[in-house]
Amino acid sequence: MDESNKNFKLINAKPRCKKLKPKIDLAAMVSVSFLLIIFFMVTKELSKPRMIDFGLPESGGCYTGGCGGNFDRRITLLLDDDNKVISYWGLLEMPNEQPKKLDYGSNGIRKELIRIDKIIQNRTGSNDRRAIVIIKPSKKSNYGNLVDILDEMAITNIPTYAVINDFTPDEMKLLASK
Repeated sequence: MDESNKNFKLINAKPRCKKLKPKIDLAAMVSVSFLLIIFFMVTKELSKPRMIDFGLPESGGCYTGGCGGNFDRRITLLLDDDNKVISYWGLLEMPNEQPKKLDYGSNGIRKELIRIDKIIQNRTGSNDRRAIVIIKPSKKSNYGNLVDILDEMAITNIPTYAVINDFTPDEMKLLASK
């Protein structure tokens, strides 16, 4: 009976599973965490504003032309209401040409920018020393005017331009008179 009892226990007994201790593989977790760190570092670096030194004169005495700055390359565009642009080349106190009231488009501001840019390139004798355009939108101009003038900068291929919201008293008088 001893023999049969052993067989009976083996037949009816459930096999015991070997319990394994779980192992956690952290390699994937480490890879994902490094990718996230790199992603956030790159996005933080790319979100920093980038500015170039535009070489504008200091506000004050040099702005009137007494410091010997090279203002022959500077074109200032004052964006006015009714889709008009007032353009002058050089300093307003001593312009190379009298200020002009122009329209947007190929026969207006585009033609003027191309003409002055070619004159500047011929005077300097270099394709690298081109026009510097300062865009000053007035409170009367709309967002579409600013987009249109930035499109004109891309069409005329003028690489150096800046949007500034600082008007001199003479520029305010010029806007009011035109």
